[in-house]
Amino acid sequence: MNKRIPESELLLTPQGRVYHLNLLPEMVADTIIVVGDPDRVPKVSCYFDKIEHQVHSRELVTHTGTIGGNRLTVMSSGMGTDNVEILMTELDALVNVDLKTRKVKESLRSLRIIRVGTSGCLQAEIPLDAHLVSTSALGLDTLMSFYQWEGDFEANAFTTRVKNELGLTFQPYFAHASNALLDLFKEDFYQGVTITAPGFYAPQGRQVRLKPKVDNLVDKLACMETPFGHFTNLEMETSGYYAMAKLLGHEMVSLNALIANRARQEFSKNHEAAVDGLIQKTLDRI
Repeated sequence: MNKRIPESELLLTPQGRVYHLNLLPEMVADTIIVVGDPDRVPKVSCYFDKIEHQVHSRELVTHTGTIGGNRLTVMSSGMGTDNVEILMTELDALVNVDLKTRKVKESLRSLRIIRVGTSGCLQAEIPLDAHLVSTSALGLDTLMSFYQWEGDFEANAFTTRVKNELGLTFQPYFAHASNALLDLFKEDFYQGVTITAPGFYAPQGRQVRLKPKVDNLVDKLACMETPFGHFTNLEMETSGYYAMAKLLGHEMVSLNALIANRARQEFSKNHEAAVDGLIQKTLDRI
């Protein structure tokens, strides 16, 4: 039975828009670029031929328009998988829930979602400002502890090992990119396995004044051989995107400008150019 979703569970504005994104269904395209930084949205939409909608709600900024005759949306999530969960749930509601009847539609729609973001590299041999596509991602956050997530046997065995070696009190998870979208980004991209952390400092092994609980976190992770290859980079959103996309039935891929190298302790001297190059490569291929 297709039950009505109560007002307290799917929040809408008085104008009938999903609450946090502040969007109506007609305001989003089937292909969506997601970025973390709200200021990066206009750096993508400046390449559009025409902008139809511009909406700013908290850190969630959305521009929808056309480029080369194709309709495209770019939107920001803010940092972290907690924000990713809100964005993905409300995006899915826009296309797969009738917001007037509050019932899930009988025919479900699958979106193409491409994350364009920055990341820190774990492997010394990969150059600064290189572009990397995440084939898989390890979630060191707790998001999937609250969903009915089932990984495969190999992935589950490995995440249990990570839990034990790092002394975590929760089970990490592995999620994967869409094969169809991965095919678009094979040329001129490194491929790698990404780690998604629930913070920027101690969860990524950084120490300013406070000492991290896990000693030598970066070295430990960089040396681990996963069932899907070596870990290549650290960031804060990819595993959440991959897991939510799988659960909701959307195509998803994460693209990274590697603006720091943790193994060599280096930071890009021109990270904005690295990001703009990634934006242009992305637009050329979708």
